[in-house]
This record gives sequence, C-alpha cells and structure tokens, in this order.
Amino acid sequence: MKLGLALPWAHPTVQVPVERVQRAERLGFDSVWTAEIYGQDAITPLAFLAAHTEHIRLGTAVIQAAARTPAATALAMATVDQLAGGGRAILGLGLSGPQIVEGWYGQPWGRPNARLRDYVTILRKVLRREGPVEHDGPEIALPYRGPGSSGLGKPLKSVLHTNPDLPIYLGTGQEANVKLTAELADGWLPMGYGPETCDVYRPWIEEGLARAGRSWRDLKIQAGCQVIVTEDVKGALQTLKPFVGLYVGGMGAKSKNFHKEMMIRRGYPEAAERIQELFLSGRKAEAFEAVPDEYVDQGALIGPRARIAERFGAWQELGVDGLTLHTEQDEALDLMAELADCRPRG
Repeated sequence: MKLGLALPWAHPTVQVPVERVQRAERLGFDSVWTAEIYGQDAITPLAFLAAHTEHIRLGTAVIQAAARTPAATALAMATVDQLAGGGRAILGLGLSGPQIVEGWYGQPWGRPNARLRDYVTILRKVLRREGPVEHDGPEIALPYRGPGSSGLGKPLKSVLHTNPDLPIYLGTGQEANVKLTAELADGWLPMGYGPETCDVYRPWIEEGLARAGRSWRDLKIQAGCQVIVTEDVKGALQTLKPFVGLYVGGMGAKSKNFHKEMMIRRGYPEAAERIQELFLSGRKAEAFEAVPDEYVDQGALIGPRARIAERFGAWQELGVDGLTLHTEQDEALDLMAELADCRPRG
C-alpha cells in the first residue's frame, strides 16, 4: 500500500510544512495532498512544494468545482505538473455543498451529479488537446450560449501542451456521485471508506464500473485516516471529536449535510441527529461530546505502536491503492512507513 500525507488547510495563515513533506518523501511516501474550503486554495501550496521536493506526487483532496471553471482547473493543475517535472500532479475534485457553492462562490447548486459529469468531461477535453473544446452539457456548455451571451464565444484549444494522462480523482460520498466516480474517474477520494464501512460503498462502485465496462483495476482508491501514536487512546479520540462534530453538526444545512448523512450510513443515526441538534442550537461543546468514541476510532489509527500495527492490517487487507495520513507527528510518519514497507529515498 502506498502512503500519502495530508497537509493542514483550515487555518488563519497558510501553513506548508516543507520539512515534514521532505521527511515523508525520504521515507518513501507516494503523495502529498492539499484541500480547500473558504480559506487557502489547494493548488498554490502544491506549486510551492514542487520547488522543494523531487519525487513525491502532488494531489488536491480536493479542489472545489464551483471555485473555478473546468478549463481554469485543468490549466492550473497542468501548470503545477510541468513545474514539478511532469507526471507528479493528481487533480482531485469535489462538489462541496450548497451552502458553500451558493453562499461563497455565488454559483447555483443546480444538478450536482450532472455538473460533475460535465466538469470531468471538459477537463479531459482540455487536457487531451484533441481539438478546440466544445461541450453541450445539461449544466455546463462551451462555448457559453446562455443568458447574457454575446454570441461570440469561440471554441479554443490549450496553448500549453498539457499532460493528457493527468489523473483525475473525485472526492465523493453520495450514492449517485460514487457511481459516477467509478464510471468516469481515474481515482476515488472517498468519504468514510474503511475496513468497517467498505461494504456500504462496494455495490455502488461495482455498478459505476459496470456502466463503463471497467473493472476494479481501472479505479485507484486513495482512502484516508487520522494517525496518532499515543498511550492515551481515549484522550486522543477526544482531540478529534471537535472536527467530527463541526462537520456532522454544522458543515451543511439542517436539511442537507453530507457528513451527517455519512454518519447515518455508517450506523450512527441517533448520534448524527443529536450532534446536529446540539450544534445548531449553539451547544457546540455538548455536540462534540456526543460524537461516539467508536465512530472516531473507525476512521483512525490511534494508540500505541502495537495497536496501530494490528489495526493497520485491516487496511492492508482492504485492498486500497493508497492511504493518506492526517498527522502532525514525525513518529507517526516513521511508524507508518515501516508498517507499509515503504522504500526510503535519498
């Protein structure tokens, strides 16, 4: 199994831990991943890291689709790829949710599944440079001919000679979008996919693969988990509850919260309802306390070295291609590189 490293992304100042990324690269880590919400963007840190690393792949987990047009996303990631020496960039894309799409980016939520299909189709047309890009989709059209159009839009072809095989990964968790990912994408950045939850998603993946005549070999799966090396398991679980509680309780509207829906799918419907109720009523500390220990532990590798080693075995048997680690501990990087049998570089 290949290892990835997730970078911090929700801070008031930009934080790019170059030395930690370089350490991961020396240990044999395969990739480093950035993200974005309504703060720092996901692409700029990768360009910075391209100048300070040699081999490690540079991925976004994820770019928000509403933040950029498909052409802008394709060219930004193609630029990073060339600056990094070619073949290192991974374009990870996600939809976000209606609160951010409409409230921050001023875009209509519309039909997200159709928009994602249009978006990926246009990305591939731009990157492959097979001719001027034209696309007449239900959500996105090039050239634009909608309200306010001048009628002068012209199909264009990228001046930059882009990597036609730049991999496109989709960050999805809803049934229709997971199926679309398996049908169209090179890779999947799943929400909540792990040893205890994989059976929920497998039928969706298989249906999507079947639509396109693909097999499991055609879809790379880059899962993720928290890693904390500690003797105090319960204390470490407590440190992660505010993050879970924020997303389940408040990262979305009461009627549309994908993180709450994921908790329900994973077998915690009562906890999900309670967390959201407490959070939206302003009782955030109680909402965080309502996050079950077992739920946090499912998506994490926490504890002494022996406990982490034992639980990591289930991840290895899961058959994912990569595992992105969320950790700030050098000790955790070293341990996971040892357990995954990475090959040190440099």
